[in-house]
Amino acid sequence: MSRLHIDWTACDGRGVCTELLEEMLVEDDWGYPVARDSRTEPVVPPPLEAAAKQAVDRCPMLALRLLRR
Repeated sequence: MSRLHIDWTACDGRGVCTELLEEMLVEDDWGYPVARDSRTEPVVPPPLEAAAKQAVDRCPMLALRLLRR
């Protein structure tokens, strides 16, 4: 099982991750990604692993990481 780590200090709110992972992430009032379940490191369900990896790979600011636990 993986968790998605969002580095808010690196993020500039472009919204790529929220488009690729709309089942898990939404934008806050300033355009930054937040987990729909309000966790700081949301669990990535197995069916969304590929989409989460794609979001990590496409983040222009390198602000996302998948943590394996």
